[in-house]
Amino acid sequence: MESTVVRVATGTGEAVHDITAECERFAASQGGDGLLHVFVPHATAGVAIIELGSGSDDDLLAALGDLLPADDRWQHAHGSRGHGRSHVMPALVPPFATLPVVGGRLALGTWQSVALVDLNVDNPDRQVRLSFLKG
Repeated sequence: MESTVVRVATGTGEAVHDITAECERFAASQGGDGLLHVFVPHATAGVAIIELGSGSDDDLLAALGDLLPADDRWQHAHGSRGHGRSHVMPALVPPFATLPVVGGRLALGTWQSVALVDLNVDNPDRQVRLSFLKG
């Protein structure tokens, strides 16, 4: 298995950050067929396979805002207002995804992208571990 870490600057606002290109580059560098595992080693971020750039990223943030409001209801209450919701989000948007790779290319659907989802406005820098298991 080969592995690398990609650093992503998500900024100080809620973010859906496209990491498809990074995933594609790493998969291509491994060549052949296998599985690409994408993992975010953070308690407050997730990985989504979703259409991006057509408003779906904003829709995802809006849906998460409805499900997990940034208010004072959360028992996990350090950090900025509503920070506890960021710790619940990975139960809805898991911190990992596994993607098939065929001939060194991600086997994503036409409109699918790989996205890092981050509601934690207190942590502007993230890491994503990409691991490739050859078939």
